[in-house]
Amino acid sequence: MNTASQLIKDTLSTELSITGKQVNAFISLYDQGNTVPFIARYRKEATEGLDDVQLRKLETRLLYLRELAVRRTTVLKNIKEQGKLSVSLEKQIQVCMSKTELELLYAPYKSKRVSKGDVAIEAGLEPLADKLWFNDDADQAVLAKSFINSKKGFSDIKTVLEGALAILSERFNSDPILLDKLRIHLTNNASFTATVVKSKQAEASKFKDYFDYSERVNRIAPHRFLAILRGKSEGLLRLKLDPDPRQDKSIKTSHCETIMANHMGFSLNGVSVNSWRREVISKSWKTKLLATLESQLIASLKETAHTSAIEVFAGNLKDLLMAAPAGRKVVLGLDPGFRTGCKVAVIDATGKLLDYATIYPHQPVSKIDQAESILVNLINKYKVDLIAIGNGTASRESEAFIRDCVNNNSLDITHLIVSEAGASVYSASELASQEFPDLDVVIRGAISIARRLQDPLAELVKIDAQAIGVGLYQHDLNQGQLSKRLQAVVEDCVNAVGVDLNTASPSLLSFIAGLNTTIAQNIVAYRDENGLFNSRQTLKKVARLGDKAFEQCAGFLRIAEGKNPLDNTGVHPEAYALVNEMAKQQHKKVSELINNASLLTRLNENTFVNQQFGLLTIKDIINELIKPGRDPRPAFQTVRYKSGINKIDDLYPDLLLQGVITNVTSFGAFVDIGVHQDGLVHISQLANKFVSDPFQVVKVGQIVQVKVQEIDAQRKRIALTMRL
Repeated sequence: MNTASQLIKDTLSTELSITGKQVNAFISLYDQGNTVPFIARYRKEATEGLDDVQLRKLETRLLYLRELAVRRTTVLKNIKEQGKLSVSLEKQIQVCMSKTELELLYAPYKSKRVSKGDVAIEAGLEPLADKLWFNDDADQAVLAKSFINSKKGFSDIKTVLEGALAILSERFNSDPILLDKLRIHLTNNASFTATVVKSKQAEASKFKDYFDYSERVNRIAPHRFLAILRGKSEGLLRLKLDPDPRQDKSIKTSHCETIMANHMGFSLNGVSVNSWRREVISKSWKTKLLATLESQLIASLKETAHTSAIEVFAGNLKDLLMAAPAGRKVVLGLDPGFRTGCKVAVIDATGKLLDYATIYPHQPVSKIDQAESILVNLINKYKVDLIAIGNGTASRESEAFIRDCVNNNSLDITHLIVSEAGASVYSASELASQEFPDLDVVIRGAISIARRLQDPLAELVKIDAQAIGVGLYQHDLNQGQLSKRLQAVVEDCVNAVGVDLNTASPSLLSFIAGLNTTIAQNIVAYRDENGLFNSRQTLKKVARLGDKAFEQCAGFLRIAEGKNPLDNTGVHPEAYALVNEMAKQQHKKVSELINNASLLTRLNENTFVNQQFGLLTIKDIINELIKPGRDPRPAFQTVRYKSGINKIDDLYPDLLLQGVITNVTSFGAFVDIGVHQDGLVHISQLANKFVSDPFQVVKVGQIVQVKVQEIDAQRKRIALTMRL
């Protein structure tokens, strides 16, 4: 077996704590074109029950390691061609499992620029460098004199000695074992310090926490490091590595210089103050290695921080997509605004636009009576079940207007505030233009707000996941890596819920396993031309939907009133014969098995096990038949914001409020309490017990009870607690 391939498999097994057999099974299935949702749902025997979360981690790391292997080959080839590939360096490169670490190892050999050391070697100074190093007590001037070479730019003893020092300095900088020793020491002992740029102190107020900040390299949290990097990139903060934070400042020799001396086989204590070796080590450390290692540590921490931030974003996105749907209700969506008015749109139970209007209940227009009349007319005319209010500007004022309107007219209707994150992106998109070519973008926004209450997943898939805004510092992250991860989250959510083949939009269908944008559009085009699908098998008539695509997608597509009742379940067509056998054994029709828990629980699962279907799959099939097409999302709930609390100035300490989690981070959770500015529940305030991971306690969309702790109106910061 290929050594690189086996190294990847061994690494995956170790890192993810799964067996080599499971890794091999996944890679084999994946390389055959099977998707993660399909493998997770319908190939459990092969992977021994790995779920979609584990499989996504496998996929992400597999692709990363394969890209790394390609890059490793290139790096080894380039260094070898330079004649600088030592045995120790090759070994380090071969076992390296991080792209950042690989680039750090390659850095000294990457530059095409001719260095001072290269110039000195070209001028014949390398023998002098060796003589001076191994004869530390020799007269430097005497040895250097014979190496003066004006034609090569070394016209006196001073420049000759500087050239010799540059040669030795670059040897240190390209010694992988020494650099590794220094990197380990700095990681465990050094600190990063952040300070504010004095002339920009007022401008940098949002980074006030980092004006005079220091933290150990191995303890700095990803979100804090990202904040510091943001401040640095904006020219507001300075970032510096302190290699000896616990050392007495009167001591001028860094411990790293001691490590360098020890690595070379001697002690600094045993050489004089004016020793050539001491000078070389000191200057090499201060002028080259410190800067090199600082850059390397920043790069390494940045990669870790990016990975952490992307996972936080992914977790929040999943919770948002899997939020409880209101279901088939007639909804009035309201996109609030002051001067330009509130845009109102009514949609039917299937999401179809029924009517729209613009009302002006707020200043400066303040046509309150007219706005109320229009609203009541729409509610009564279309028998509206729910009102969804966007949470942007004027949302709380609009909610107060709606509340008064409902009370004044004795209407039995529920209203709630809905996140409008990304609604404006959808409104101006090509997709929205195709769907509503004659409507103003703001009306499209109101439609989106209404639809995301009906079914958050179906509506949010129309928006680029990066525009939904449930992460921190997302624009600072690796955009390619972020996009891939979020795409995977959306795919997993859509396939976990499943979609109605006869009502799903092309956007929703495109995320189904085995499908893409083109095939999704072809499905809708076929539906428009030939009428509703009455069988999953009909999918095979859709252009460009071949056997492999059918295998991947069929189990996730539902047909509500098809010829075969199994087409409205999560049972894959490949298992229909097995279900027929179950029904036959019980002397029943297949339709009589579905939803018949008393009958299905009496089946002997082991009697149906064969070469194609193992016990895990049999159990899945029976569970699906007991509750066919079960929606994994939670029951629908609404948050009740406190009356009279509309802005940050209305808050005061110890005020109890209800709110909804809008964002979860490694340091706590942000909560919308209805004042246009989310409050923060720090990780230490999430529960009456120690919390190491906020995601174990809260999730996006969760309704919570909080108490106000502190208010900083100037910085727009609200500190909340859930320790009630």
